[in-house]
Amino acid sequence: MDSPCGLRLAPAALVVLLVTSACQWQRVGSEPEPDPSVVVPALFDPTGLYRRMGFLASGPPLPYVGGLRYLATGTPDTTLVVFALSLANGSLSFRRTPDGFEASYTPEFTLRRDGRVIARSGSEERVLLGTREEARRSDESIIFQQLVRVAPGTYDAIVSVRDAQTGTIGRIEQVVTVPRLERPGMSGLVPVYQSEGRVTADEAPPLLLNPRATVPFGLDTLRLYLEAYGAAPGGMAHATLFGPLGDSVLAREVPLTGDGALAWALFEFLPEELPVGEIRAEARVTGLADSTSLRALVSFSEQWAITNFDEILALLRFFGQDRAIAEMRAADPSERSELWRAFWRATDPNPLTPQNESLELYFRRVQEANERFREAGQPGWITERGEVFIGLGEPDEIFDSSSDLQGPARIIRWTYLGERLILDFVDDTGFGRFRLTPSSRSEFQRVLNMLRSRG
Repeated sequence: MDSPCGLRLAPAALVVLLVTSACQWQRVGSEPEPDPSVVVPALFDPTGLYRRMGFLASGPPLPYVGGLRYLATGTPDTTLVVFALSLANGSLSFRRTPDGFEASYTPEFTLRRDGRVIARSGSEERVLLGTREEARRSDESIIFQQLVRVAPGTYDAIVSVRDAQTGTIGRIEQVVTVPRLERPGMSGLVPVYQSEGRVTADEAPPLLLNPRATVPFGLDTLRLYLEAYGAAPGGMAHATLFGPLGDSVLAREVPLTGDGALAWALFEFLPEELPVGEIRAEARVTGLADSTSLRALVSFSEQWAITNFDEILALLRFFGQDRAIAEMRAADPSERSELWRAFWRATDPNPLTPQNESLELYFRRVQEANERFREAGQPGWITERGEVFIGLGEPDEIFDSSSDLQGPARIIRWTYLGERLILDFVDDTGFGRFRLTPSSRSEFQRVLNMLRSRG
């Protein structure tokens, strides 16, 4: 068994539910427990998306995504299994220490056959950060890799991650097939962040895997590593990308590096070339009969399972960048990547961090509003209460008379103390559809415009 390695990077599902009690004044923070029957919308369910793509994905309370990739060893009788795990700092519980903020977690990877453990690898990992903001990051910030050598065949793969601070465990079990890598032949495509290639099949691969096979749209390069065994020296490797509709969108041809025993290639697809959505990469090597394929994802964030450009533009209806959004909507598909990068830069309050904090906050509010403010025939985020919540956040005080009164003129009043703003939502019909009064609508827009002008 090879040594595990835990690696830190220089995108978790956001599930934040708050509900309010009726017929009383209250300070925010005293809400009752959320209704457990609330279903998280598919757009905000990256765990479900990664599971459908075949990954080992765990949801709350300890979300992570794991993937298995396979490379040859010195003999076809064994295969090198590369297990990689991706999680966010925010998935773990941190405690303050004299040196900063510390969390510990224990990842474990097991392959089992017929009830018997064939391979197991795990370790205790420690994460030390300088600031609370780093500890709250919700994008991919930790990568953990382990290597095991096993005979080809079918196994039960079990992955567990335990948070040492809380004892919370995320556990996934899935049937996997470890392939037999013949000579001549090739490995599968391996999504990587960094790669130098191997010289021989007996050494550990100098790879930093991209466990989710995901890159943010318009912002990062998709890198795919491939090994060939028994190929003619000086051969070429070919890769084709197929878009979400199954159409061929990109092709690459790169020379193999190495000799006839083991050669490798690295395909790179630049941000401006990649279409948004779930894509498929297919690769082959000149002179070999085999081909291999991989499913990858080009999305807007690791925590938003939004893989359709029109969907994200529709979801940005309350974000406040109407001109830029209209320009992206009208643009040719070939121009959208550059426009999205410009939009990202213009709206990112802290370019030194990998995430866009303003978009992250916005979509967190969209999700929460969708769960809290549903009205008959209308998703919660596009109701008028949803719109106000997305724009201004949680009110300081809420007065809800809607359960005391029957018929029309039921009122919900939100107060924002810092803005000296009182907003009244009235149900004039008695059917639970609350609308801002004209004066409240005017005041809301005034305060919203003022806050946006401050940046």
